[in-house]
Amino acid sequence: MDWYEDEVIRVEKESEKLSFEPETIFYGSSSINLWATLYDDFEDIKPINLGFGGSTLAACSWFFDRIMAQIHSAKTIILYAGDNDLGDGRNPMEVCLYYRQLLAQIRKRFGDVPCYFISIKPSLQRWEIISQIKTANRLIRDEISTDANQHYIDIFPGMLDEQGTPIREFFEQDGLHMTPLGYELWKITIKNVLKAAGQ
Repeated sequence: MDWYEDEVIRVEKESEKLSFEPETIFYGSSSINLWATLYDDFEDIKPINLGFGGSTLAACSWFFDRIMAQIHSAKTIILYAGDNDLGDGRNPMEVCLYYRQLLAQIRKRFGDVPCYFISIKPSLQRWEIISQIKTANRLIRDEISTDANQHYIDIFPGMLDEQGTPIREFFEQDGLHMTPLGYELWKITIKNVLKAAGQ
């Protein structure tokens, strides 16, 4: 976990930049970290971007207490991770177990706040492990369905074309990280789920 250190130090200082007390935590991997318009897109729910590059669900759990030490309260938590766990060769059940572990840490620190998990995206770069991505999403969705304060944000179908393959325009040249168009889809999808949940 040592190679995350510089990123974690950066994230630890994120709250110092804010002129408000954050109410919505966005936590996870580079798909969160690189969301350049996140603060503007979700201004109405007072967000803080605590994503860190390359992170796995395992790393999110490992660094949770340290990163969250700067946050004194939270009304909502939105997560995106698991993508890199699968890319590193972990199996879907391991990913689901790390999700459970992270949720237990969230509950211990923040109580029964609403938690939203953004489904693992279907990317061009990781298309060869799409079956593992689908399985991990299904396992986590099943886990979420047992708790009224957990919610699943399904960005998966919106990122596919009519042939069922990832839409090129949503991805940077590396086929993994997203373009502003991809983030626009995520923004709309997340806002719709938040609204449906009464937030």
